[in-house]
Amino acid sequence: VSGALSDTECRVFRRVLDKGGVVRGFCIPGRGKTRPDLALAEALVDKAEGLIGGKDFSRRELDEMVGLAQSFGAGGLVWIKVQTDGFSSPIEKVLEPEKLKELSKSFLAHPGDVILLVADKLDVARSVLGRLRLELGRKLNLIDKSQTSLLWVVDFPWLEYNQDEGRYEALHHPFTSPRHEDLPLLDSAPEKVRAAAYDLVISGQELGGGSIRIHQPELQARMFSALGFPEEEARERFGFLLEALEYGAPPHGGIALGLDRLLAILVGAQSIREVIAFPKTQKAVCPLTSAPSTVDVHQLKIRRT
Repeated sequence: VSGALSDTECRVFRRVLDKGGVVRGFCIPGRGKTRPDLALAEALVDKAEGLIGGKDFSRRELDEMVGLAQSFGAGGLVWIKVQTDGFSSPIEKVLEPEKLKELSKSFLAHPGDVILLVADKLDVARSVLGRLRLELGRKLNLIDKSQTSLLWVVDFPWLEYNQDEGRYEALHHPFTSPRHEDLPLLDSAPEKVRAAAYDLVISGQELGGGSIRIHQPELQARMFSALGFPEEEARERFGFLLEALEYGAPPHGGIALGLDRLLAILVGAQSIREVIAFPKTQKAVCPLTSAPSTVDVHQLKIRRT
């Protein structure tokens, strides 16, 4: 809803939009909906037990959602309760009334609904809202655990831009091949290049992932250049790889599957630790080997030299 708020004077949104950020959100439907546009949401809401829909959220519960969003990496979370006589929100006195109405219209919100908004960088807003949506799905019992759904994720970006460092970074790793059809974009629009990478997801759980590797030295050199490595530095740090590729490495790739994750799903374990033979404790201690152990002074001196 960045467009709907493009001319707002509300500082909560203004300072984010002026820096090139976005405002995104979703609507939690209340009970009693008969609108066709929310037929699916209403069917799910009817199945839920306990806390259901926007009008059942207390102020304390909404504030807890704000804390949850912040723990996911957001600077904050804006909630707006849609009521028959108007709106209830921490920003209702600072956001223009017409903007509240426009937001309500954008989300097809009706009395009893709650709108949740995150104003931040695009990747942060996506990540926070995605995790918050899943958390609410669990809390409201809207996830049908009898269903098994498989999904391949195949359109990962090849690079992502690091605003703090002012350069591109490899989203997967710097040896991932770009999609061949996107090669013409390497120099003109590297942010639009897609990676030949893939993840396998089952019912919301990542089961495995992998990629096709770069096997041409020229393409690998272009990748290092896109990451901001001068040719001399790339040769110094990765010369062994570039030299090896010059001998004619074949196209290659693979996938790593999390068999313990699959086992946890199959047996219905609440925690993956229940199916790992020797899991670390929450303090990252191994009960079998007592690792990590104490490092003596002699070892530290050797490591320094």
